[in-house]
This record gives sequence, C-alpha cells and structure tokens, in this order.
Amino acid sequence: MARVRLSVAERREELLRAAIEQIEARGVAAVRIADVASALGVSNALVLYHFSTKEKLVAAAFARAAEDDLAHLGKLLGRRTSAARRLRSAVRWYAPTGQAKGWRLWIEGWAVALREPALRDVTRDLDQRWKAAIAEVIAEGVAAGEFRCPDPTAAALRLTALLDGLAVQLTSYPGSVPRSRAQEWVDEALARELGLPEER
Repeated sequence: MARVRLSVAERREELLRAAIEQIEARGVAAVRIADVASALGVSNALVLYHFSTKEKLVAAAFARAAEDDLAHLGKLLGRRTSAARRLRSAVRWYAPTGQAKGWRLWIEGWAVALREPALRDVTRDLDQRWKAAIAEVIAEGVAAGEFRCPDPTAAALRLTALLDGLAVQLTSYPGSVPRSRAQEWVDEALARELGLPEER
C-alpha cells in the first residue's frame, strides 16, 4: 500500500509524535533517529531532512509535548466557573495521581536539560508558563474574594514544586508513596495555600 504524501507541516507533526512515543518508551539517551524512522516506516534521511540532528529532534519533540500540555491547561483554566473550581481541576489533572500523561517524558527531559541548552530552554519555558497560569488564576480568585493568598506567585511555585516532587517519587519509585496519600497531600497543600476548606 502506497504511503499518503504529507505536507511538510504534517510530516513534521508525524515525526514529532513518533519521537515523543519513542522517548517515552526508550528514554532520551537510548532513543535513536532510526527508532523514530522505523516507527513510521520512513528512512533515517527523511527524519534528518526535517531535524538535522537527534538533539534538534528531541528538543522539538519536547516543545510539542509542552504545547500540548499548556493547551490542555488553558482549556481547564479558561472554563466559565469559579477560580477555585478551575484551579482544583488544573491541579488534579497535572498531579501525578491525575490524568496528565507523560510524567516519565518530563522527568527524562529535566535530566537531559542539565546538559542540553536547547532542551533546557524548552523545559524552562514550560515551567514558567505553567507557574504563571496557576499564579494568574490564584490572583483572580483573590480579587473575587474566593481565596486568601498574599503572594499568588509564591503559592504557584510551592504548589508546582510539590507536584513535580511527587511526580518523581510516584514515577521513579512506584509504591514509595500511595497514590491516595499523594492526592491527600495535594489537596491539603491547595487548601493551605489558598485558605480553602479541603475537598475530599
């Protein structure tokens, strides 16, 4: 069966999706251009035509994954409901006990970003944009009288630090913390930061 000819944008998107899947399955260090090419039944040369090095492919794949996560976060925070409901929804989705996918991908990304400047820029941008979005909805809740929080930016930093740390524990050391206990800690932290009653 002949392959359908894709536009340049469609082909790049297909390659990025395959790269994300391969990184999640094999890890950044082990994944090769050949793995991505093989997954799609294309040549290594085609992958290299679009991304001249493995490093550029990996950085672009992480950027694509980051945009996907930020788009979903934007949908959750953009709903027409209270700031408290939007924030709880976003935190529960992002928490390692929630529906967010790809914690293994992001932990890999953080590790590689220590040595790869291009990937460091991607992970830093995702981190800053995530924190800014959380801080903004906290500030909206404060303005509406829903929350008591003197420093939304600091609260967003503390919340995301907890979520990221729990993700490392639950992903890297399964069973180290029961998922139900981790969710309780997330709910407790959210209530404490915003002066809210805990929601069980």
